[in-house]
Amino acid sequence: MSVWKRPAVLAVSVVAAAVLTACGGTKSDAGADAPAKSSALELLATDLKGSLQKTVDATEKSDSVTLTVQGSVGGEKISMTGAVELRDPIKAELTTTSSENQTVTVRIIDGVIFVEVPADQRDSMDGKSWMKMDPAAGGGQQGLEFSKQLDDVDPTKQVKTLLASEGVTVVGEETVDGIRTVHYTVTTPLADYLKQVDAELRSAVEGQLTEQGVKEIKIDLWVDEQYRPRRASVVMGAMSDLTIDYTDYGKPVTVETPPDAETLDLAKMIADMQNPNNN
Repeated sequence: MSVWKRPAVLAVSVVAAAVLTACGGTKSDAGADAPAKSSALELLATDLKGSLQKTVDATEKSDSVTLTVQGSVGGEKISMTGAVELRDPIKAELTTTSSENQTVTVRIIDGVIFVEVPADQRDSMDGKSWMKMDPAAGGGQQGLEFSKQLDDVDPTKQVKTLLASEGVTVVGEETVDGIRTVHYTVTTPLADYLKQVDAELRSAVEGQLTEQGVKEIKIDLWVDEQYRPRRASVVMGAMSDLTIDYTDYGKPVTVETPPDAETLDLAKMIADMQNPNNN
């Protein structure tokens, strides 16, 4: 099976939707266990708009965040871990394991996706170790899906969706991995959710979600006393149900672009297949 069509790769593309614009957290997790102001949780629970705006502001100050994702995409259970460097350009490295124990490592660098080619498939890929998919250069629908999913796990995007939504409610105070948080929830129409999607991807995302019968998105968000997202749950109809945990805000992250000599460009490969006389 081609590397970009494996189920684990498809799973990454569904979760890739939320970190491209994530600019989250404080400079470090140091002090996260220190006593917070006694009013923080109360404000989170009572001043919804003000607290969510503070959460956006705090999250946009972070240099990096670590992600752990659990859930299902297209009926397939997945698990994923990764780290995101939030400087310009934004970089991420994600590793996902599907229910069939297929493991895929993906790097996203300034909107370009690099998928590691399994060792047993490299002979058919000119010996290359990485497949490059650049949506802006015609890198295929899979590249667009990766970009969309990276956006979906972005903590800032989840908060902005809550800010823009009517009917946000406070479930209550809950503990996430030993950290006190306030739990918010909202179910928002697809049209409102799409307003938070990058304009270049919006039409494609709308088509994908509409095709899957998604009419509304349910988002749950857990925010700590430092106004940082600690957990998000995103349910898109029967298409996907994901829970993302955010840890290690500010921890140094290094994501390197694979060497050109080890990379096969999907857009070029497609062009060569369409125009064999140019080879």
